[in-house]
Amino acid sequence: MEKPIRHSVSIDGRRLSCLDFGGHGRPLLALHGHFGEGRTFTRLARELGSDWRVIAPDQRGHGESERTADYSRDGYVGDAAAVLDHFGVTDAVVLGHSLGGVNAYQLAAWYPGRVRALVIEDVGAEVDDDLSFCLSWPDRAPTRAVLIEALGGSARYLTDAVREYADGWGLVFEPEDMVASQRQLNGDHWGDWLTGDCSALLIHGTHSNVLSRRCAKEMVERRSGARLVELSTGHTVHETDPEGFAAVVRDFLDEL
Repeated sequence: MEKPIRHSVSIDGRRLSCLDFGGHGRPLLALHGHFGEGRTFTRLARELGSDWRVIAPDQRGHGESERTADYSRDGYVGDAAAVLDHFGVTDAVVLGHSLGGVNAYQLAAWYPGRVRALVIEDVGAEVDDDLSFCLSWPDRAPTRAVLIEALGGSARYLTDAVREYADGWGLVFEPEDMVASQRQLNGDHWGDWLTGDCSALLIHGTHSNVLSRRCAKEMVERRSGARLVELSTGHTVHETDPEGFAAVVRDFLDEL
Protein backbone atom coordinates (compact mmCIF):
# COMPACT_ATOMS: atom_id res chain seq x y z
CA MET A 1 0.00 0.00 0.00
CA GLU A 2 1.22 3.47 -0.84
CA LYS A 3 1.92 5.84 2.03
CA PRO A 4 -1.24 7.93 2.43
CA ILE A 5 -1.13 11.53 1.27
CA ARG A 6 -2.71 14.17 3.50
CA HIS A 7 -4.85 16.74 1.72
CA SER A 8 -6.41 19.95 3.01
CA VAL A 9 -9.94 20.57 1.80
CA SER A 10 -11.17 24.15 2.25
CA ILE A 11 -14.86 24.41 3.15
CA ASP A 12 -16.22 27.90 3.79
CA GLY A 13 -12.81 29.03 5.02
CA ARG A 14 -12.41 26.04 7.35
CA ARG A 15 -9.74 23.39 6.82
CA LEU A 16 -10.75 19.74 6.65
CA SER A 17 -7.82 17.32 6.68
CA CYS A 18 -8.15 14.15 4.63
CA LEU A 19 -6.03 11.04 4.02
CA ASP A 20 -5.87 9.58 0.53
CA PHE A 21 -4.49 6.04 0.63
CA GLY A 22 -3.87 6.24 -3.11
CA GLY A 23 -4.01 3.87 -6.00
CA HIS A 24 -6.18 3.75 -9.09
CA GLY A 25 -8.91 1.55 -7.65
CA ARG A 26 -12.53 2.45 -7.21
CA PRO A 27 -13.15 5.15 -4.57
CA LEU A 28 -14.29 4.28 -1.06
CA LEU A 29 -15.04 7.17 1.28
CA ALA A 30 -14.46 6.06 4.90
CA LEU A 31 -16.02 8.10 7.73
CA HIS A 32 -14.88 7.47 11.31
CA GLY A 33 -16.88 7.77 14.52
CA HIS A 34 -16.60 10.14 17.47
CA PHE A 35 -13.06 10.34 18.94
CA GLY A 36 -11.64 8.82 15.72
CA GLU A 37 -9.88 10.15 12.64
CA GLY A 38 -9.05 9.16 9.09
CA ARG A 39 -6.11 6.94 9.99
CA THR A 40 -8.58 4.67 11.81
CA PHE A 41 -8.96 2.98 8.43
CA THR A 42 -5.26 2.39 7.67
CA ARG A 43 -5.51 -1.35 8.19
CA LEU A 44 -8.70 -1.65 6.14
CA ALA A 45 -7.06 0.25 3.27
CA ARG A 46 -4.14 -2.18 3.37
CA GLU A 47 -6.46 -5.21 3.43
CA LEU A 48 -8.50 -3.97 0.46
CA GLY A 49 -5.37 -3.57 -1.64
CA SER A 50 -5.17 -1.91 -5.05
CA ASP A 51 -8.78 -2.57 -6.06
CA TRP A 52 -10.02 0.24 -3.83
CA ARG A 53 -8.78 3.77 -3.21
CA VAL A 54 -9.68 4.62 0.37
CA ILE A 55 -10.27 8.32 1.09
CA ALA A 56 -10.64 9.00 4.81
CA PRO A 57 -11.22 12.51 6.16
CA ASP A 58 -10.70 13.66 9.70
CA GLN A 59 -14.25 14.84 10.21
CA ARG A 60 -14.88 18.33 11.57
CA GLY A 61 -13.47 18.81 15.04
CA HIS A 62 -11.47 15.57 14.87
CA GLY A 63 -7.83 14.77 14.15
CA GLU A 64 -6.08 17.47 12.14
CA SER A 65 -9.28 19.12 10.93
CA GLU A 66 -10.29 22.44 12.39
CA ARG A 67 -12.96 22.93 15.03
CA THR A 68 -16.28 24.54 14.24
CA ALA A 69 -19.28 25.84 16.13
CA ASP A 70 -21.53 23.72 13.90
CA TYR A 71 -21.83 19.96 14.48
CA SER A 72 -25.18 19.66 12.76
CA ARG A 73 -26.28 16.94 10.38
CA ASP A 74 -26.11 19.45 7.50
CA GLY A 75 -22.55 20.31 8.46
CA TYR A 76 -21.20 16.76 8.54
CA VAL A 77 -22.99 15.62 5.40
CA GLY A 78 -21.96 18.76 3.54
CA ASP A 79 -18.34 18.06 4.46
CA ALA A 80 -18.57 14.53 3.04
CA ALA A 81 -19.99 15.85 -0.23
CA ALA A 82 -17.23 18.49 -0.38
CA VAL A 83 -14.57 15.77 0.03
CA LEU A 84 -16.05 13.88 -2.92
CA ASP A 85 -15.97 17.11 -4.94
CA HIS A 86 -12.34 17.76 -3.98
CA PHE A 87 -11.25 14.39 -5.32
CA GLY A 88 -13.53 14.53 -8.37
CA VAL A 89 -15.51 11.49 -7.21
CA THR A 90 -19.05 11.22 -8.55
CA ASP A 91 -19.84 7.61 -7.63
CA ALA A 92 -18.40 6.21 -4.38
CA VAL A 93 -18.95 3.43 -1.94
CA VAL A 94 -19.29 5.09 1.47
CA LEU A 95 -18.35 3.31 4.68
CA GLY A 96 -19.02 4.75 8.10
CA HIS A 97 -18.68 3.77 11.74
CA SER A 98 -21.09 5.12 14.36
CA LEU A 99 -21.26 8.91 13.73
CA GLY A 100 -19.73 8.22 10.33
CA GLY A 101 -22.36 5.57 9.60
CA VAL A 102 -25.22 8.02 10.01
CA ASN A 103 -23.29 10.56 7.95
CA ALA A 104 -22.86 7.90 5.26
CA TYR A 105 -26.49 6.91 4.87
CA GLN A 106 -27.62 10.52 5.09
CA LEU A 107 -25.16 11.39 2.32
CA ALA A 108 -26.75 8.67 0.20
CA ALA A 109 -30.24 9.99 0.97
CA TRP A 110 -29.47 13.67 0.43
CA TYR A 111 -27.21 13.31 -2.62
CA PRO A 112 -28.86 10.55 -4.67
CA GLY A 113 -26.65 9.17 -7.41
CA ARG A 114 -23.38 10.02 -5.67
CA VAL A 115 -23.30 6.92 -3.46
CA ARG A 116 -23.01 3.55 -5.15
CA ALA A 117 -23.26 1.43 -2.01
CA LEU A 118 -23.11 1.72 1.77
CA VAL A 119 -21.22 -0.10 4.50
CA ILE A 120 -22.61 0.87 7.91
CA GLU A 121 -20.71 -0.23 11.01
CA ASP A 122 -22.74 -0.60 14.18
CA VAL A 123 -25.11 2.31 14.25
CA GLY A 124 -28.86 2.37 13.93
CA ALA A 125 -31.63 4.41 12.36
CA GLU A 126 -32.43 5.71 15.83
CA VAL A 127 -29.63 7.22 17.91
CA ASP A 128 -29.75 8.14 21.59
CA ASP A 129 -26.40 8.37 23.36
CA ASP A 130 -24.55 10.65 25.76
CA LEU A 131 -20.82 11.39 25.58
CA SER A 132 -20.69 13.70 28.59
CA PHE A 133 -18.43 11.21 30.38
CA CYS A 134 -15.55 12.51 28.23
CA LEU A 135 -15.75 15.96 29.89
CA SER A 136 -13.80 14.52 32.82
CA TRP A 137 -10.81 13.63 30.64
CA PRO A 138 -7.74 15.86 31.22
CA ASP A 139 -6.84 18.58 28.74
CA ARG A 140 -3.11 17.96 29.19
CA ALA A 141 -0.89 15.53 31.12
CA PRO A 142 2.87 15.70 31.70
CA THR A 143 3.53 12.29 30.11
CA ARG A 144 1.74 9.85 27.84
CA ALA A 145 1.56 7.31 30.67
CA VAL A 146 -0.17 9.79 32.97
CA LEU A 147 -2.69 10.66 30.26
CA ILE A 148 -3.44 7.00 29.53
CA GLU A 149 -3.96 6.33 33.24
CA ALA A 150 -6.33 9.29 33.53
CA LEU A 151 -8.36 8.06 30.56
CA GLY A 152 -8.94 4.75 32.32
CA GLY A 153 -10.91 2.13 30.43
CA SER A 154 -11.52 4.52 27.54
CA ALA A 155 -7.81 4.65 26.68
CA ARG A 156 -7.89 1.59 24.45
CA TYR A 157 -10.36 3.33 22.15
CA LEU A 158 -8.30 6.50 21.94
CA THR A 159 -4.88 5.28 20.82
CA ASP A 160 -4.97 7.18 17.53
CA ALA A 161 -6.16 10.36 19.26
CA VAL A 162 -3.23 10.78 21.68
CA ARG A 163 -0.65 13.42 20.74
CA GLU A 164 2.31 15.20 22.32
CA TYR A 165 2.03 18.99 22.37
CA ALA A 166 4.39 21.74 23.50
CA ASP A 167 2.64 21.86 26.88
CA GLY A 168 2.20 18.12 27.41
CA TRP A 169 0.17 15.15 26.20
CA GLY A 170 -3.45 15.46 25.13
CA LEU A 171 -6.14 14.42 22.67
CA VAL A 172 -6.77 15.68 19.14
CA PHE A 173 -10.31 16.81 19.85
CA GLU A 174 -12.12 18.91 22.41
CA PRO A 175 -14.46 16.84 24.61
CA GLU A 176 -17.11 19.57 24.62
CA ASP A 177 -17.22 19.36 20.80
CA MET A 178 -17.86 15.62 21.02
CA VAL A 179 -20.72 16.15 23.46
CA ALA A 180 -22.28 18.81 21.20
CA SER A 181 -21.83 16.59 18.15
CA GLN A 182 -23.52 13.60 19.80
CA ARG A 183 -26.48 15.74 20.83
CA GLN A 184 -26.93 16.79 17.20
CA LEU A 185 -26.61 13.16 16.11
CA ASN A 186 -29.29 11.86 18.45
CA GLY A 187 -32.69 11.37 16.91
CA ASP A 188 -34.88 9.34 14.56
CA HIS A 189 -33.20 8.90 11.16
CA TRP A 190 -35.46 6.21 9.70
CA GLY A 191 -36.51 8.46 6.83
CA ASP A 192 -32.90 8.83 5.67
CA TRP A 193 -32.08 5.13 6.12
CA LEU A 194 -35.10 4.10 4.03
CA THR A 195 -34.46 6.64 1.27
CA GLY A 196 -32.65 5.30 -1.76
CA ASP A 197 -32.11 1.77 -2.98
CA CYS A 198 -28.35 1.38 -3.30
CA SER A 199 -26.86 -1.81 -1.88
CA ALA A 200 -26.18 -1.59 1.84
CA LEU A 201 -24.25 -3.77 4.28
CA LEU A 202 -24.95 -3.33 8.00
CA ILE A 203 -22.23 -4.77 10.25
CA HIS A 204 -23.39 -5.35 13.82
CA GLY A 205 -21.20 -6.14 16.81
CA THR A 206 -23.27 -8.62 18.78
CA HIS A 207 -22.00 -7.21 22.10
CA SER A 208 -22.58 -3.61 21.10
CA ASN A 209 -24.12 -1.19 23.57
CA VAL A 210 -25.04 1.18 20.72
CA LEU A 211 -26.93 -0.95 18.18
CA SER A 212 -29.34 -3.64 19.35
CA ARG A 213 -29.93 -6.84 17.39
CA ARG A 214 -33.63 -5.99 17.18
CA CYS A 215 -32.91 -2.64 15.54
CA ALA A 216 -30.29 -4.13 13.21
CA LYS A 217 -32.71 -6.79 11.97
CA GLU A 218 -35.47 -4.24 11.49
CA MET A 219 -33.14 -2.01 9.47
CA VAL A 220 -32.35 -4.71 6.91
CA GLU A 221 -35.92 -5.97 6.80
CA ARG A 222 -37.29 -2.53 5.99
CA ARG A 223 -34.66 -1.37 3.46
CA SER A 224 -34.53 -2.98 0.03
CA GLY A 225 -31.10 -4.27 -0.93
CA ALA A 226 -29.74 -4.29 2.62
CA ARG A 227 -28.06 -7.19 4.34
CA LEU A 228 -26.85 -7.84 7.88
CA VAL A 229 -23.60 -9.43 9.04
CA GLU A 230 -22.94 -9.96 12.73
CA LEU A 231 -19.54 -10.35 14.35
CA SER A 232 -18.76 -11.20 17.96
CA THR A 233 -17.48 -7.78 19.00
CA GLY A 234 -18.60 -4.62 20.71
CA HIS A 235 -19.29 -1.28 19.06
CA THR A 236 -15.87 -0.84 17.42
CA VAL A 237 -16.00 -3.85 15.13
CA HIS A 238 -13.11 -2.64 12.94
CA GLU A 239 -10.83 -2.44 15.98
CA THR A 240 -11.89 -5.53 17.94
CA ASP A 241 -11.87 -7.90 14.95
CA PRO A 242 -9.95 -6.14 12.17
CA GLU A 243 -9.46 -9.29 10.10
CA GLY A 244 -13.11 -10.31 10.30
CA PHE A 245 -14.24 -6.76 9.58
CA ALA A 246 -11.99 -6.44 6.54
CA ALA A 247 -13.08 -9.84 5.21
CA VAL A 248 -16.78 -8.96 5.48
CA VAL A 249 -16.24 -5.59 3.79
CA ARG A 250 -14.09 -7.10 1.05
CA ASP A 251 -16.65 -9.82 0.30
CA PHE A 252 -19.41 -7.22 -0.01
CA LEU A 253 -17.31 -5.01 -2.27
CA ASP A 254 -16.32 -7.94 -4.48
CA GLU A 255 -19.99 -8.55 -5.22
CA LEU A 256 -20.65 -5.01 -6.44
